Amino acid sequence: MVGMALWEQLALGAIVLLVIFWFKPGVAAALKQSEEAEKDWAGILLPIAAVILFVVFLLMTT
Repeated sequence: MVGMALWEQLALGAIVLLVIFWFKPGVAAALKQSEEAEKDWAGILLPIAAVILFVVFLLMTT
């Protein structure tokens, strides 16, 4: 298996850095807004429980 050439690795690294710097302001704003929001545990636990129950149901029927 042939590895990537040096120029390909450098180009990929540059693209990754550009993407990180591009998304950094949005991620920082989302984290700040997340800290200020009240926690809604039912909003995340109910869908997870529904998926778990569905998977268990599928496993029991086979």
